[in-house]
Amino acid sequence: MFHRREAVPFAFVAEADAFRSNVTPPPPARPSRSELVGRMLVGLTVVAGLVGSLLFGLPALDADSAPSHPKKSEASQRR
Repeated sequence: MFHRREAVPFAFVAEADAFRSNVTPPPPARPSRSELVGRMLVGLTVVAGLVGSLLFGLPALDADSAPSHPKKSEASQRR
């Protein structure tokens, strides 16, 4: 007879211990050289994109480079 250790709302949760296997899964396969090179290239591309966006974005965020003359619309100049 199967003895429950604790009260659970579903019977299949309580009986899950009976279906455990003693077979260990095989170890994960080691990645090949081409897979490692591909992962490195993807990582370098992501890092290069972040560095490039930082380099191109910093001048736009610089507060000292405000335009010397304020822009006015054509409608406000015709008044």
